[in-house]
Amino acid sequence: MASLYGFDAFSPAEIAERVEKIGVAKARLPLATLLMLGVLAGAFIGLGALYYAIVASDPALPHAVQRVLGGVVFSLGLLLVVVAGAELFTGNNLIALAWAEGKVTGRELAVNWLVVCAANFAGAVGLASLVFLSGHAQAYAATYLKIAAAKTSLPFVQAFFSGVMCNVLVCMAVWMTLAGRSVVDKAVALVLPISAFVAAGFEHSVANMYFIPLGMMLQAAAAQPVELSGLARNLVPVIAGNLVGGSVLVALVYYVIYRWPLRAAATLEPSRRASDG
Repeated sequence: MASLYGFDAFSPAEIAERVEKIGVAKARLPLATLLMLGVLAGAFIGLGALYYAIVASDPALPHAVQRVLGGVVFSLGLLLVVVAGAELFTGNNLIALAWAEGKVTGRELAVNWLVVCAANFAGAVGLASLVFLSGHAQAYAATYLKIAAAKTSLPFVQAFFSGVMCNVLVCMAVWMTLAGRSVVDKAVALVLPISAFVAAGFEHSVANMYFIPLGMMLQAAAAQPVELSGLARNLVPVIAGNLVGGSVLVALVYYVIYRWPLRAAATLEPSRRASDG
């Protein structure tokens, strides 16, 4: 289908069709492939978080510059996921569109989200361990500990809605990358939404799977130790918020706009023909 726009990009309706097809393919990946790609995504987001921590450690930068620049460099994580290929829990919330279309079962959706979330956790914690053993984390220990302590002290409701806002922006970034036809298109499309959520301080569950365990590894030097219970207190509401933000406020909204009318029209067509006959 030729693009409805005059420039070389997919239209929003075409993006919705692509999201549906990609969602079906993602939901039916072999388990081993899904696990390996999920581990990679966790590590990729961790690399973006590592890059962010370096910027956040520079006290000479004005507050707004530090937040925005930190968000720009954090975009490395999603760029690696999109271009190099990986399965990211927050981005896979868009599979809800294929589920709403009836192309993916509820069981397939739940299995994908559970497997990918667990694999992302393994990849993020694995990278955190490597970073800790490399000595890099010790050079930025104060920043990592401050971030981890702040995240684990968030009230449940605040963490949930921060997760919602985060994944609205993350899924919009993924959505817009599907409008592009080149690596440059994808990079340009994702930088502003991703840097916006980071600058605003919204909560990304997979990034937190890197920050909080690394803070726990460094806690011996902390005035406020980061405990395992704090990891759970953060991830439970943030994962739930990410799910609502990505699957409901992005995937299902676009389903209703672009895919549901087509489905409804296809359902009505046979009855129209019968009445005409």
